[in-house]
Amino acid sequence: MSNYKISTKCVQEGYKPGNGEPRVLPLYQSTTFKYDSSEHLGDLFDLKAGGHMYTRISNPTTEYVEEKINALEGGVGAMMTSSGQAAVFISVMNLCKAGDNFLSSISIYGGTINLMTAEFARMGVEVRYFNQNAPIEEIEALIDENTKLVYGETIANPALDVFDIEKFADLAHKHNIPLCIDNTFATPYLCRPFEFGADIVVHSTTKYMDGHASQVGGVIVDSGKFNYANGKFPEFTVPNESYHGVVFAEQFGDAAFIVKARTLLMRDFGMSPAPFNAYLVNTGLETLALRMERHCSNAMKVASYLESRTDKIARVSYPGLASDPRNDLAKKYIRNENGEFIGTSGVVSFEIKGGREAAVRFMDSLKLAALVVHVADSRTSVLHPASTTHRQLSDEQLVRAGISSGLIRFSVGIENADDIIADIEQALQNA
Repeated sequence: MSNYKISTKCVQEGYKPGNGEPRVLPLYQSTTFKYDSSEHLGDLFDLKAGGHMYTRISNPTTEYVEEKINALEGGVGAMMTSSGQAAVFISVMNLCKAGDNFLSSISIYGGTINLMTAEFARMGVEVRYFNQNAPIEEIEALIDENTKLVYGETIANPALDVFDIEKFADLAHKHNIPLCIDNTFATPYLCRPFEFGADIVVHSTTKYMDGHASQVGGVIVDSGKFNYANGKFPEFTVPNESYHGVVFAEQFGDAAFIVKARTLLMRDFGMSPAPFNAYLVNTGLETLALRMERHCSNAMKVASYLESRTDKIARVSYPGLASDPRNDLAKKYIRNENGEFIGTSGVVSFEIKGGREAAVRFMDSLKLAALVVHVADSRTSVLHPASTTHRQLSDEQLVRAGISSGLIRFSVGIENADDIIADIEQALQNA
């Protein structure tokens, strides 16, 4: 199905029923799998044979959804996780050990900043933040012999900065390290980072991939293009004792990264998704293309309306707008399956005149849009990042991340755009 477009792959990839088999993806709600011989099961544990030994490591339902997501992103393999945070954790720790460091844009989700700043530090892994709009020489100066990857978000949550994937892929590859991209907001329908040089892609499947706020999950996709046998990553090239001397780079070649992530980190940390959660993600993925078209269309209308309300709105951030300073970068990276620029997901950030108090009055006055700790599903929602998702950041970090005290993150749903705008208009009267 490699020649099919993304919208077709959303429906058809992954599970393919045979003659007389269920048309819909079956739910394998089982922790264990039966084998006829001890030798066969031993081969599974020694990585000599493929198959499922335990759902903590893999499961048929989950595997079918992984195959679909891998096809959408164009990689060599994917692994679903229990959350987007778990996907980030495994991706970084699959490459880093105590004493190593990695680079990350400061314009990323607040929960990820907390993971990187606090938890990785406890494990002896240092994060070095950079302003993605800073001179490349300034960013490059952060790299040393212990730097193991560069990390960024295609569309930053909630500042909506657009990551220059090619520029940072070139920087990472110059120093023989991979580029990892969180593609949650764009989804593979709007951006496929591997086509621009990224090596690893992660998603929170909780967001647009699910589309219904019905499960929490994540996924890692491996491009298969990075050479982990280049001397900087010895865990890929020395025999692994827990698998009787397996050398991942030799035995698994292009898929070494994702196989190591599954057979070591997933095995040991157990950040696996429930099969039913994977089943729910698959249901959401089947309509991803349709929903992203509507999300983008509605968000463009909402952003244009907000931009026109200069009496109430101090600033609107939406890279889909021609007036947005990131519009040219967005047009380079964020296009649908037909190569059309239709917008940059359904998330719009804006500031109301009057600061935090005005923002609170506005949000409390909304009727259609719900105040929830979530973003990027079918229903319109709103949140104040500085006091919720990013409240653990210092004032300096908030400024560096492009988050002011009055910033509102508005997740435009797939309802009628006129109704969404009418709800905003009545709420602005109280702001």
